[in-house]
Amino acid sequence: MARTDEPGTTPSSPVPSDAQRRTLRVLVAAQVLSGAGLAAGITVGALLAQEMLGATSLAGLPTALFTAGSAAAAVLVGRVSQRAGRRAGLALGYGIGAVGSVAVVVAAVLDSVPLLFAALVVYGAGTATNLQARYAGADLAAPAHRGRAVSTVLVATTLGAVAGPNLVTVMGRLAESWGIPALAGPFLLAALAYGSAGAVLWVLLRPDPLLLARELAVTAAAEAAAGRGPAVTDVESRPRTVLHAGMVMVLTQLVMAAIMTMTPVHMRAHGHSLGAAGLVIAVHVGAMYLPAPVSGWLVDRFGPRAVSGGAGVTLLAAGLVAALAPVESVGVLALALALLGFGWSLGLVAGTAMLADAVPLAARARTQGSVDLTIALAGASGGMASGFVVASTSYAVLSLVGGILALAIVPLVALSAREAVRR
Repeated sequence: MARTDEPGTTPSSPVPSDAQRRTLRVLVAAQVLSGAGLAAGITVGALLAQEMLGATSLAGLPTALFTAGSAAAAVLVGRVSQRAGRRAGLALGYGIGAVGSVAVVVAAVLDSVPLLFAALVVYGAGTATNLQARYAGADLAAPAHRGRAVSTVLVATTLGAVAGPNLVTVMGRLAESWGIPALAGPFLLAALAYGSAGAVLWVLLRPDPLLLARELAVTAAAEAAAGRGPAVTDVESRPRTVLHAGMVMVLTQLVMAAIMTMTPVHMRAHGHSLGAAGLVIAVHVGAMYLPAPVSGWLVDRFGPRAVSGGAGVTLLAAGLVAALAPVESVGVLALALALLGFGWSLGLVAGTAMLADAVPLAARARTQGSVDLTIALAGASGGMASGFVVASTSYAVLSLVGGILALAIVPLVALSAREAVRR
């Protein structure tokens, strides 16, 4: 088989289903590795900033910074993928994330707040790439199975993402034995995880799914023009649907980031151990990714708009449970964060499928990168604002406001559904 991972090559017509299965296997392997890197910033980023800055009001700043970095990286990864394929874009993104992880550790050792801020921005590239990988899973998928393809990539993140927070104590002790602050320990794991994920994709993601999808589309169109195959039509560009899909994912990310960011800070302020906070975040991250096959099945069965509405209701429930959780109850907080993670999963899978249905192949990666830019900026805003909200009011108010805000998804998707019927 001729290589299809470089622009300008011609594939020897591999069976698309075989190529899709190989693509998913490679993406799963990379996502398992990258999940541990993703969890580092979620679990200890706010605590590290609180320790170095000595202020709770700025504890949301790390999430804001690495999410802002994620926003810039989303555009970069999308544009590189558009030109050179998913393999190049995703490997580059994970490589940058690994460099940022190392820089966070150096900043902690030097006790340099400016370096920490800059490093967290670079570290955010790993977060962006972890999410961009879901699009690679959908490139060769049939429309009727697109939800399940996206969810397969997301669920693979579970193993590393759940193991990461539970290794906080172990990595902290290891870091201390090397003269590194304990809270920087998980970023050592992140550097290894992101670097390994990038290497796996660079070496094994062949044929490149996006480039192969384009080449297969060109071949099919040529055969149709010559009368040797059925007529082929690409997805018609639907800007309103793109807008609605993006808004669903923006609201989902905003609410999730705000409540998630301040949960470890809230727990530590009420006497819970770092291990307990790590456990709750592990439950949350597990609920973000482990139910992804359910989210994908629901999208394929009932459609992305109906599932988006379900995401809004689930996030409202998460906010209510978090707001009413007794401060001494780790179990109730874990339930709230589990609902928060599942609501995020529903919204992300549904929004991703809706977006893929509305963007033609020729502009797919670039548009996806731009949408992920807005998603990341929403997460940055939620993370940044969360510290100020909790400092001026309370964690309960933050959770309640977040849940109510998420409910705005329901009228949004109702409007989108009415417009779809008119077409």
